[in-house]
Amino acid sequence: MRAPVWLFDLDNTLHDASYAIFPAISANMNLYIARVLAQHGLPAHQAAVDAARLGYWKRYGATLLGMMRHHKVRAADFLRETHEIGPLDRLMRAERGLARLLRRLPGRKILLTNAPTRYSSEIVRRLKLHHHFAHHVAIEHMQVHGQLRPKPSKLMLRRLLRRHKASPGRCILVEDTLANLKSASQLGLRTVWVTQYLRMGEPAGKPGPRLPARRTLRRPGYVDVKVKSVRQLPARLHRLR
Repeated sequence: MRAPVWLFDLDNTLHDASYAIFPAISANMNLYIARVLAQHGLPAHQAAVDAARLGYWKRYGATLLGMMRHHKVRAADFLRETHEIGPLDRLMRAERGLARLLRRLPGRKILLTNAPTRYSSEIVRRLKLHHHFAHHVAIEHMQVHGQLRPKPSKLMLRRLLRRHKASPGRCILVEDTLANLKSASQLGLRTVWVTQYLRMGEPAGKPGPRLPARRTLRRPGYVDVKVKSVRQLPARLHRLR
């Protein structure tokens, strides 16, 4: 069998973004949305901000897409301002041994993240994983026909696979976000759900229902393998072949 192509998410997959980074980004996002709403003559109180974040996320898969479509927000401005969270070293939390893990996994590795390039590059560098990824695909690179199409866009995934000459059956998406795993599975990719960083509450840019206790998280049918940590991947390889 040919070596697989791994597509790794970043936040809450390779590090614990919910610990401090997502709360900081979330606070910036609230301030940004409130300012934009006020500039358009709309109420900028917290309920309106929350409604915009949640409504656009549910409708478009990303709050940013709704802000671009309905409020003429520039993606670069939104991403820059929401990710200005100060020194990352005091905010980061991650497991040890991730570099050894990536070395043990056969095949190419591609970082596929809805985070912006500057932020994701810095996170990966601090994790000392930057040498292990053949390609780094951040949200700015997820363009299809001139339109931003971040995960869970199937159009973006199809274009990505064509660009890297990888058939869906060879690819494995490793993610914390079920919507992204579902769309990948529908295209024929194999899927790994990472659960250890899922917390009660609302991750930045991913508003939604509160999560049940981790012990009750059931594996959906479109998830091939459910793991607590990416460090469990080598032991589960036989289930991804």
